[in-house]
Amino acid sequence: MKFTKMQGLGNDYVYVNCFQETVENPAELAVRISDRHFGVGSDGLILIKPSARADCEMEMYNADGSRAEMCGNGIRCVAKYAYDYGLIDKEELDVDTLAGVKHIRLEIADGKARQAEVDMGEPVLAPEAVPVKAEGPMAVDEPITVGGREYRMTCVSMGNPHAVVYVEDVDNLDLEAVGPLFENHERFPQKVNTEFVQVISPSEMRMRVWERGSGETLACGTGACAVAVAGVLNKAGNREVTVHLVGGDLRIRWDEESGHVFMKGPAETVFEGEIG
Repeated sequence: MKFTKMQGLGNDYVYVNCFQETVENPAELAVRISDRHFGVGSDGLILIKPSARADCEMEMYNADGSRAEMCGNGIRCVAKYAYDYGLIDKEELDVDTLAGVKHIRLEIADGKARQAEVDMGEPVLAPEAVPVKAEGPMAVDEPITVGGREYRMTCVSMGNPHAVVYVEDVDNLDLEAVGPLFENHERFPQKVNTEFVQVISPSEMRMRVWERGSGETLACGTGACAVAVAGVLNKAGNREVTVHLVGGDLRIRWDEESGHVFMKGPAETVFEGEIG
């Protein structure tokens, strides 16, 4: 089976062109191919498939084999793959996901897609839809006790669940210890991605992320979108912000008129290969 390794800000996935290939057990393949010692090494597996309602479909699996609804960095790479490998011949396309159809605008240089801006749609804030167990109509600056310590969280779904937590220093955070405690906390029925955020200014934030099913990753596009939304809701950030992730920067804009969140960032091909 042929595959392509791609990454967006170091958030790396193995991509399979299912216009040409067939994957019988994607969950099992995701575990095997993601192993960084005995496999290709990645944060998960993404299948690029035909779609009846869009230019292509993104079917995504985390490194532990669990199905994921959406990945902001992953979908930019899907769009790049579709353009670079000739699945589409246009600079704007629609990609079908479990979180709905997303519209993407590519920036082309020397015949290749270099960056992409994704219309991520409207953020979901109703607790039952995130989902998170909360008392009010939104979980904004809400207390949660994790590992015997109280944190304040703001919960947002960008097609997948996020809990945004503000900290004074992201560098000295013991993410390996606290990340799994958030991920598996009883208040998150479908587990959760957790963003730990240090506010630099209203237009600039730093972030580390613990992704459900994958652990700490170098970047999370949907997480950066959740951070931007949380910043506005907590009066900590502007509607357009630069989010500094471990793997690089994303530009996030929460458009006031449409209510949609737009994410702009790079996408790169690492290498191609075959696996038996």
